[in-house]
Amino acid sequence: MSKTTKKKHVMSDMLFSGDLLLEEGQKIVRVVCGRGNNLHEVEELEPSGDNFLVSMPVRFRKTVWVKRGDYLIVQPIEEGDKVKAEITDILTRDRIKYLKQRKLWPGKEDDHSDSSCNEDIPENTNRISVACDDSDSSDSDD
Repeated sequence: MSKTTKKKHVMSDMLFSGDLLLEEGQKIVRVVCGRGNNLHEVEELEPSGDNFLVSMPVRFRKTVWVKRGDYLIVQPIEEGDKVKAEITDILTRDRIKYLKQRKLWPGKEDDHSDSSCNEDIPENTNRISVACDDSDSSDSDD
């Protein structure tokens, strides 16, 4: 399979908005930080809130990037002391909204996280604010 075809299939699987159900043992976690070598530190959304490392499978590497604050579905693995789980799915905003509507989202509700994207953007301070003067100075020179 070529790189382009592989990337197309991974992206279509990730963006598919069909029924999303958690299988036995899977958890929803939030990314705390990247640790390098396709490892990410995550925290559970459940009351325990434990932090642990998860690995990114080969199919997501160099195709999908995750950053702090992103939500993932992980499957626990037995082999390994430090790495406790493997990423099975990356949750987009649409998928998170879908899970919250179906009441499958763990923990307390974050209503402010579903607000419009414009609230996340800070005001641009690089622009000079110009005060508009309504009076016309060219008329007074006569």
